[in-house]
Amino acid sequence: MTLRAHIKAFGLISVFLTTASAVMARDVTVFAAASLRGALDEIAATHPDDITVSYAGSGLIARQVAQGAPADVVVLAHPNWMDWLDERAQLISQSRTNVATNALVVIAHIDAPAAGTMPLATWLKPKKIAMGQRDAVPAGIYAKQWLETVGLWGDLQPNLVETDNVRLALALVARGDVPAGITYRSDAMSEPRVQIIHQIEPETHTPIQYPAAAITDAGRMFVTYLASPDAQAIFKSHGFAPRNSE
Repeated sequence: MTLRAHIKAFGLISVFLTTASAVMARDVTVFAAASLRGALDEIAATHPDDITVSYAGSGLIARQVAQGAPADVVVLAHPNWMDWLDERAQLISQSRTNVATNALVVIAHIDAPAAGTMPLATWLKPKKIAMGQRDAVPAGIYAKQWLETVGLWGDLQPNLVETDNVRLALALVARGDVPAGITYRSDAMSEPRVQIIHQIEPETHTPIQYPAAAITDAGRMFVTYLASPDAQAIFKSHGFAPRNSE
């Protein structure tokens, strides 16, 4: 082969590799539950696609995607919202998988006196309590179930400060605006200005699951990656528990 032919062949290979690289590295938009911030950012940074993550409450995300918001992937904090969305986007049922689980905790500001030997109900009753909105925000739905199960809903309902997502409830406690809150364990671990006062028993509410689903073909690889050992290790490092199969 002549030098000219070698150069031409090398040029064709270079073009092929550049084109292949461009095809492999896709832009993927992920709409994710607010409580996944931090963990999902780290996971996205390890994926070969260009991942953009937008965070909000699960109910808001489900409604936005149902109305046509341009998401490739959704990751929600409650299976009920994914069920609701599944009725409106048929691709979801084909790619849906649980990617993490979590636990509920009661938190207070890091400088606040702990409950000590005081019964939790006694410690909570005089306090405002931040939590997600009871009917729409998954953390709020789980928190209401817990309060009802342990018989505290009637007493504490007037004290509740309900927010549009669980990270806003976390922020209220971290800033000292509200003395107590009910959040996920992963939220408490992400914020050095709060302390965990009580680990809520998992049998007092429905299991906390994070279902993920691809809305477009571009999002399928990332949904698969979320269940991989590498991604699961990152979830664990942020306080999430291993995923459960459907």
